[in-house]
Amino acid sequence: MARFLAARLLHTVLILFGVSVVAFGLIHMIPGNPLDILLPPEAPKSLVDHLRAEFGFDRPLYVQYLAWLGRVFRGNLGTSIFTGREVTRELLRALGNTLVIAVPAAVLAFGLGTTLGTVAAFNYGKPLDKLISVLVILGLSVPHYWLGIVLVIVFAVEWNVLPAAGMGGSGGLPTSWHDLSFLVLPVATLSMIPIGVIGRMVRSTVLEILGNDFPTALRAKGLRSRHVVFHVLKNAAPPTVAVMGLQLGYLLGGSILVETVFNWPGSGQLMDLAIFRRDVPVLQGTVLVLAAFFVLINLVVDIVQALIDPRMRR
Repeated sequence: MARFLAARLLHTVLILFGVSVVAFGLIHMIPGNPLDILLPPEAPKSLVDHLRAEFGFDRPLYVQYLAWLGRVFRGNLGTSIFTGREVTRELLRALGNTLVIAVPAAVLAFGLGTTLGTVAAFNYGKPLDKLISVLVILGLSVPHYWLGIVLVIVFAVEWNVLPAAGMGGSGGLPTSWHDLSFLVLPVATLSMIPIGVIGRMVRSTVLEILGNDFPTALRAKGLRSRHVVFHVLKNAAPPTVAVMGLQLGYLLGGSILVETVFNWPGSGQLMDLAIFRRDVPVLQGTVLVLAAFFVLINLVVDIVQALIDPRMRR
């Protein structure tokens, strides 16, 4: 197990280094100058040169990368060109807001997706299986932004039972039903695709396991149905956990479109604003941190899979 962990940690470090290179390099390949959005076209050249030197844009690209990487190791992601605030503080606040909707969406998606996939597999070929399959496919096919707009029109405009956008009065963790009501639509929208992905994965994996001999042997020994389901789900866990890890990384990364539709001030909306403003430090920091989240979640998934199935350690 120690050798497996060492190999995975080394692999993770190399991926994170590659992510830092990509996050820094691709953003600097975008045409134009980030300072153009701050300065009018008639700005004197002396002022432009001064700001370029202040933000380090006058130095060679590899020097800028090494300086930026050094600051990242110290927990400093730079200063926003547009607002003048520390990127680390803005990003931490945005990530906290994203967690407010990502965690409930993950719980809903994992629980409902696993339940629907299991029920469909144990009722293979029956009307219930076909109904669940249709619902799962619809969840995978409907675009996020379109579903969010439809939910807003129905529940906020037509029926006027839920708020259309925003976070509520608390501006953080919900403390009342009024605050919770702001979570309903974005959480439902954000969880739809993961429910479909996990539901299809669980259904296909459970069906494959049910095609083996051991479930029949368990029934022949007189085990109750719930015990048979437990053993089947235990064998279906490794691939399901892998898919859940990918979906959790997606949810924690936030969805630009979902957060934009519901005006939710999370990491997705922060990235959207950084792209629009050409705010390079914010964009670099957001991409790096979200990618690091995704990589670290996959590391945890690999470890969990190895604990569940010893064959994964080979």
